[in-house]
Parts: sequence; structure tokens; C-alpha cells
Amino acid sequence: MKVFTRRSTLCLGAAAVGLTIVPAFSFESGPEVMVWKDPYCGCCDGWMAHLRANGFSVQSADVQDMETLKSERGIPPELRSCHTAQVQGYVVEGHVPAAAINRLLETKPANVSGLAVAGMPLGSPGMSAPEGYPPDHYDVISFGNGQQSVFMRFAGEQQL
Repeated sequence: MKVFTRRSTLCLGAAAVGLTIVPAFSFESGPEVMVWKDPYCGCCDGWMAHLRANGFSVQSADVQDMETLKSERGIPPELRSCHTAQVQGYVVEGHVPAAAINRLLETKPANVSGLAVAGMPLGSPGMSAPEGYPPDHYDVISFGNGQQSVFMRFAGEQQL
């Protein structure tokens, strides 16, 4: 019997409050993204749809032990979220907007191994805000070599 965690409950809730579904097939030839996710998480599907809509080619795999996977990829515990991805050698943790990933791939900053959006901010890609609720303001954090810094700031999917 599956015991639902706070994270899986939030993901299912996000899916129930208006997750926009984009078809799983795509014709884009943009950067390839591999996503590892909990099999019971609906917001992960929403985030992948956001990437596809922004030209990324997305593959995914369901994983039961996400914490081990995150540790193996060097994601600091305080930056963890519900899904983990890899694109062109970089780790992408959580609901990182496509705009931030594109900037990472364009600039290739030194000493950065990945980007993360900690938690599950309301209005971030895959975490649709219910009507009448403003999106959260949140930071996309770059990390690597024991360092962390703000890479970009967003309100929902809008860069600040």
C-alpha cells in the first residue's frame, strides 16, 4: 500500500487545481532533458509539459528512492524538491523555469553544477496557482563546488 507523503499530496493537489496538460509527444529538437520523478507526482508532469512547450525534448523515468538519486547528483538537501533532471551535464532540481535553463545553457557559468528551485512555489511551472491566488516570488539557485547563489528571480513563470 502506498503511503502518500506531503510532497506527493501537494503534487496531486496541484494537478487537481488546474494543471494545464500539453500532449506528451513533441516535435522539438531542442536540448534533451532526462527527468527522474516520483510515480505519483502530477506536478512533475506539468513541469515536463512546460519544458516541451519551450522546445525541450523530454524523457522521464519513475523512481522510488528519489533521495538517493538526489544525493548521488550532489543536490544540497536544502535545495531539494520533487523531481530531478539532467540537461547537457547540468542538474536541474524542482520547478526551474525553462528561461533559467536556457540562460544556464547559454552562459555555462564556471563552478555551477546545476540549478534548483527549493520546494514547490505556487505558480512556478507545473504548480499552477488557483484562480484568484497570486503566484509566489521565488529564486532559482545555482549550486556547485559547495557554493550557492541566486541565478534568477521569478514570480510564477515571469522573470523579475
